[in-house]
Amino acid sequence: MEKKELLSCRGISKRFGSTVALDGVNLRLMSGDIRGLVGENGSGKSTLSSIIAGVQLPDAGEMERNERPHKPATMLDAQANGIAMIVQETGTVPGITVAANIFIGKEDQFSRGGILRLRAMMCAAEKALGRIGVTDIAPNASIDSLNFEDRKIIEIARAMYAEPDILIVDETTTALSQRGRDILYRIMREMASQGKGVLFISHDMDELMQVCNSITVLRDGQLVANLAREEMELNRIRTLMVGRELSDDYYRADYDGSYSPEVVLEGKHITVGPMLENFSFELHAGEILGIGGLTDSGMHDVGRAAFGACKLLTGEVWSRGKRIHSPQDAISVGVGYVPKNRDTDSIILDASIQDNIVLPALKGLSHHTCITPSSERTLAQKGIEGLSIKCREREQDVRDLSGGNRQKVAVAKWICNDTQIYIMDCPTRGIDISVKAYMYQLIYRLKKEGKAIMMISEEMAELIGMCDRIMVLKDGKVTKTFERSETLTETSIIHYMI
Repeated sequence: MEKKELLSCRGISKRFGSTVALDGVNLRLMSGDIRGLVGENGSGKSTLSSIIAGVQLPDAGEMERNERPHKPATMLDAQANGIAMIVQETGTVPGITVAANIFIGKEDQFSRGGILRLRAMMCAAEKALGRIGVTDIAPNASIDSLNFEDRKIIEIARAMYAEPDILIVDETTTALSQRGRDILYRIMREMASQGKGVLFISHDMDELMQVCNSITVLRDGQLVANLAREEMELNRIRTLMVGRELSDDYYRADYDGSYSPEVVLEGKHITVGPMLENFSFELHAGEILGIGGLTDSGMHDVGRAAFGACKLLTGEVWSRGKRIHSPQDAISVGVGYVPKNRDTDSIILDASIQDNIVLPALKGLSHHTCITPSSERTLAQKGIEGLSIKCREREQDVRDLSGGNRQKVAVAKWICNDTQIYIMDCPTRGIDISVKAYMYQLIYRLKKEGKAIMMISEEMAELIGMCDRIMVLKDGKVTKTFERSETLTETSIIHYMI
């Protein structure tokens, strides 16, 4: 099949105040392309994709779609021109049904005489879900009853209902388990085989190498390189992204898996619904304990249970002689928790950096029930400087930060509360390579200071690279525990996960 140009962007520029987000960027998307768009946080990836999708207008430059000018003023304009976009953040509307979310803005097609034909909408929604291979989500279910991943699947169904020629996927896979990723990968490949195109933004280098047939690299708002499939080499892409050589060994260099005999956090015979059953663990001072498995293995329930954030059907959690029933109990004995879903469970997006950092420490800052503004400012500044958070000011909303800097805020609030025990669920999810390396260095530093870290991760490479012990879960039960070793490989572990 002869390739044709689906989209052309020439000289696209965009500024936000004094910040140059895009500086004369060129991009071509051809039929059959699954083009990865990569770069560190702040490189301009999301800005470029949002301009193509009609979310915002460029300051300069021009776009063509099928050799005609493409000037979308809104997302609806772009959709009418065959372009759909799925984003990382939640894009569903609460309080309404699955079907209403799929057809939001398109209700007229189900109206007759001003009356909405609900049955017709439900049938159409069922077909839309079936088209992407989903049969276990009811169209009449409330969107609020779905978990975060299933809500993202609804967004995929909504995007694909319009049968776009171009699909933009902006870091959506960070919210998906392997099931959700497989659905999206299949859609992307089908589109490519039909002569359509995909623009795929992701921080996951492995999935980019697996799915894409070309890659565009941005750095500091400028185009650095366009790579064909045969030119896509992992270290080369990383070097182009950061502008310098970046070796693979940004994990720990040592293989000393020793830690203190002191147990600082212990779970005994924990059962949390069907996904975690009779699970026990011991976390020691100075230890990085890895919890690994497939997404639905129950490993994420371990973190919530250890922090007192979910009800236990059986078992108990103890720390320093105190039983943990709630997050308040956990915080009182020096336990901090960084959940997997950062933007919904870990930070308050519409609050300032300062308010987020000081929140767990408010009790410690109070003096005779009063908290002085100066003490809050001092603590927030300590967190900002200590974790090198890139921001304009302490009062800046966390929503305005990049993913990597949001994650730093999520960790800084516990460090500034003198936390001794850290539960980190997917601590490097959705952050770029440089911040990832920074997080690994920080975790190792905490270990050397005698802190205890439980690292829950879906990435075997970081578990092997960082942990003193790794507990592997399958169907809510431990199948194997590995000690730190130079010979430990992903192949050794995956047998016990599947």
